[in-house]
Amino acid sequence: MGLFDKIKGEFIDVVEWTDDSPNTLVYRFQRHGNEIKNGAQLTVREGQAAVLVDEGQMADVFTPGMYTLETSNLPILSTLRGWKHGFESPFKVEVYFVNTRQFTDQKWGTKNPVTMRDPEFGPVRVRAFGTYAFRVSNAATFIKEIVGTDGHFTTPEITDQVRNILVARFSDAMAESGIPVLDMAANYDEMGEKLDDRVRTDMEAYGLELRMLLVENISLPPAVEEALDKRTSMGVIGDMGKYTQYQAATAIGDAAKNPDGGGLAAGGLGAGLGMAMANQMGQTLNQPQQTGGQQAAPPPLPQGPQYYAAPGGQQAGPFGADALRQQIQSGAVTKETLVWTEGMAEWQPAGDVEAVAKLFGSVPPPLPPS
Repeated sequence: MGLFDKIKGEFIDVVEWTDDSPNTLVYRFQRHGNEIKNGAQLTVREGQAAVLVDEGQMADVFTPGMYTLETSNLPILSTLRGWKHGFESPFKVEVYFVNTRQFTDQKWGTKNPVTMRDPEFGPVRVRAFGTYAFRVSNAATFIKEIVGTDGHFTTPEITDQVRNILVARFSDAMAESGIPVLDMAANYDEMGEKLDDRVRTDMEAYGLELRMLLVENISLPPAVEEALDKRTSMGVIGDMGKYTQYQAATAIGDAAKNPDGGGLAAGGLGAGLGMAMANQMGQTLNQPQQTGGQQAAPPPLPQGPQYYAAPGGQQAGPFGADALRQQIQSGAVTKETLVWTEGMAEWQPAGDVEAVAKLFGSVPPPLPPS
């Protein structure tokens, strides 16, 4: 053995990954020919996992710690290679380092509106967006199902798929929740929990774990939001009649302050506008005010007592004061005619009932003889 071979043999083979890239999920350890020495030192730091792959087959997985790669701690690889009595020579194997820390502030949102049936508005289209955090929970499954032979796998290569899962499950959860659109802002946490439960199984199939899911906003189309804003404004205004009066009075005041620098034409236009505003205000003031959504009406006029009379022994009526006066003027009812009204114990002559007797005084006397 030459001096160079002896010195080379004394070197300790170190396998580690110290890259601090913020979006790297999987990194394949670079080694010429993928040759690892027997007794090499494998260092797996916190937030990492190391996966050994032998000729396309998944071998041993190492959690954080420092390991000496020997037959004793490579049971799966030893079985695949057929090492029954240990080994001394270098061996070829691919080492994948998997980043197992949390990746936070990942965005999700609906590319197209989701149609749902709202109990108040009927069919509506809504959009939603938020953030989520995830981590690799099963390094072997993640490499097998997603990464494959990619030597440098980053978050943008998986976030699109996760976002598609979130949007699909969110559509189902929102449609089945039965929560009105106007009440969803008060139920973001509940929607996030429903979505978390539905997505968790899908994520586990990829070796991923959904750590946190937040619904930040659920919105309606711009046209619907504009109509909703108008409806809210009308509710804030309250009495529309008084608001119209105020608007008309303000417009007339603004027109009066406008200088007539535009000459005669401007003055005529201003005068015409002022007259039109005044006419509109007059119409508004003459309109009956509405209360509680219904037009206010004056109460009915009070009615006096109603009298029954018995001219010629036959009951007639009831008569109000004016009708009874006409009966007296026509001679059908005299002071001797019996009358009755509510509250009287029995029929009495009209001349004995004070209220009726007054009506006889308003009847003109007979004309004197010619």
